[in-house]
Amino acid sequence: MKTLIDLKKVMKYYYMGEEVVKAVDGIDVSIREGEFVAIMGPSGSGKSTAMNLVGSLDLATKGAIYLDGENIEQMEESELAQLRGKKIGFIFQQFNLIPNLTAKENIMLPMLFQEVNLEDREDRAEELLNLVDLGDRMDHYPNQLSGGQQQRVAIARALANNPDIILADEPTGNLDTKTGELVMGFLEKFHKEGKTIIMVTHDPNLAKAYASTIYWLKDGKIEKTTKGKVKNNKKRGM
Repeated sequence: MKTLIDLKKVMKYYYMGEEVVKAVDGIDVSIREGEFVAIMGPSGSGKSTAMNLVGSLDLATKGAIYLDGENIEQMEESELAQLRGKKIGFIFQQFNLIPNLTAKENIMLPMLFQEVNLEDREDRAEELLNLVDLGDRMDHYPNQLSGGQQQRVAIARALANNPDIILADEPTGNLDTKTGELVMGFLEKFHKEGKTIIMVTHDPNLAKAYASTIYWLKDGKIEKTTKGKVKNNKKRGM
């Protein structure tokens, strides 16, 4: 399996006057095609910064970041945005849906940036809303949807451009247990279909239950790398 994301001795420092905050301090992360990876750590461990680096949303202070074999440090921002838009779908804890767009329009938006024509955008958005069991909510605005429904719209939006990688930031953080399990069921389904899943979480039980590889962060460094539990997938359904 080829390597999709590769971080080599990556550091991210923030300078506050004379003080240097080492949010990420020399990490090596290699994520291969088809993996389900979790980035674990408590608040302040650097996992949010690591997520931005892994997702090519930010550049390193030092070190190198490769996305599908290309060094993002050497790319123009417009070029990087196009590559990132094609390769990575993002699911955020706060959903980040645009309030004045309907569920369908929110899903169509990433395809607009990839210059997909209107008819194909509409067809794809409807297909994805049906996939996450929200076909009857496509004309609803975010404030007309429950938290769980908004997260499912966010999942559908992440899939809009059929990316190789789905990056999920605390995907169950704002959800009740039952809805959280439903959301994780969708991520597990997409993983079985060949998507590479990267999940950022503070919940070790979630990481161990779903991820094949877990990076444990502490004080901006990878404290350890472990394997997750092998689940009996036959007992879990959608």
